[in-house]
Amino acid sequence: MEKKVFELEKKEEKPVLAICYDFDKTLSPDDMQAQGYIQSVNYDVKEFWEESNELAQENDMDQNLAYMLKMIEKSKDKFYVTKEKLMEYGSKVALYPGVDNWFSRIQQYAEKKGVIVEHYIISSGIKEMIEGTQMAQEGAFKKIYASSYYYNKDGTANWPAQVVNYTNKTQFLFRIKKGVLDVNDDRVNNYFPPEEIRVPFRNIVYIGDSATDIPCMKLVNSYGGYSIGVYDPEMKDKSKVYNMINENRIKYFAPADYSDGGELDMLIKRIIEKTQKNEEIEKQYYENKVEANNNKANQSEGKKNNLIFNLISSRSFAATHTAIEQLNCIDEWNDAQLEQLYAAAVDNGQISSIINDPDIALFYKRLLKVYDFRNEDVETVEGMLV
Repeated sequence: MEKKVFELEKKEEKPVLAICYDFDKTLSPDDMQAQGYIQSVNYDVKEFWEESNELAQENDMDQNLAYMLKMIEKSKDKFYVTKEKLMEYGSKVALYPGVDNWFSRIQQYAEKKGVIVEHYIISSGIKEMIEGTQMAQEGAFKKIYASSYYYNKDGTANWPAQVVNYTNKTQFLFRIKKGVLDVNDDRVNNYFPPEEIRVPFRNIVYIGDSATDIPCMKLVNSYGGYSIGVYDPEMKDKSKVYNMINENRIKYFAPADYSDGGELDMLIKRIIEKTQKNEEIEKQYYENKVEANNNKANQSEGKKNNLIFNLISSRSFAATHTAIEQLNCIDEWNDAQLEQLYAAAVDNGQISSIINDPDIALFYKRLLKVYDFRNEDVETVEGMLV
């Protein structure tokens, strides 16, 4: 089997703002499984979750694995759990006000401000259900990270392919940050210089509703991003968001109303505007840093060239030994510089007459060992060394 080549998302010319969402009770008023699926297997919603949690506790089992197993078990003799069936249930999931046109509307606003907005789902819910929603079908999401099933050849689910819980949610933020989006791409562990990071944490927004979102919220918060807690706009119970902001888990909270002109809408638009200004400043910082590094490199090359000149022009044993002492402190030479160093040893009788003095011999032997550079002068120097 050929090794799959994963695509690495490239850094854009414009700043990218990644908005990441939990799903249940963030975009939808209730758990997605409780909006048709549990009822279709003739189960009480509360009873289903109680049995699922009990199964997890009795078997030291991840709660998400437990509910995924229960979903398969409870569907037996009623229907097969297939991707199509789960997407069908997902298409019927209720959404908070304004969600249906939120994603394209925010992207259009950002485009006018010179910012690219990408939407990501990071959810413990069922990926196939989320894929069945109208906005997913319309391509609203750059990537959906959620629990999903492995399907047999006949298309029925029989094993979890991916399980997303509140602790492993954070890995997806690092994938988004580096542009390493495929879950099997291990380049997420690679080091990326700051100037090559596609979506720095300062340009990540995480929107969630509860304690299961806290690790992501805390991570984004810690690195200068934006964590937003939402609450049901009808119930208006702010107790969770109050606790999260008092514990420094979130920076902001708003009702889960995504309507144009609403509180959440205005907050995100302000973040977009701030992102555009911030990235202009960051761009200047990196440009200044590159210029300073180039100047440092040029100074270093100038220093090396001056030392080579001192060697070439040395007219006494003392001057030659002093030049070699300084040259021995340099670790890197380019081909043009190597050519001059070897030519000096051949053309300057002052150098060639003492080339087997310990310090001078050591210098040229090191050049011969480290560099593959070859010409007639190199061969001459090799013959001169004892």
